Amino acid sequence: MSREGAAWKLRPDGIEIAVRVTPRAGRDAFAAGTDTHFTARLAAPPVEGAANSALVQLVAKAFGVPKRAVTLIAGDTARLKRLAITGDAHALAKIAASLYGHEP
Repeated sequence: MSREGAAWKLRPDGIEIAVRVTPRAGRDAFAAGTDTHFTARLAAPPVEGAANSALVQLVAKAFGVPKRAVTLIAGDTARLKRLAITGDAHALAKIAASLYGHEP
């Protein structure tokens, strides 16, 4: 389920995901991307943290967790970001795998 270079990896307190963000998209969408990252399209512009805030909200919805469980840990001003999602690591990894169409 969690392989080296994968879009997500297990952590003791949940999972860590890599996301490539495209701001100013027509609508918000979160989906599988490449083997190394998810992809997120955000309607919000990349100014004053608007896109990061929208990303946290979108990821929380996709993984069924509260917004406070999602933390941006790297890539504050970059397109490629790393986020930590706090919760049951194996349950979150199953959700990540299902977004990629894999049943763990």
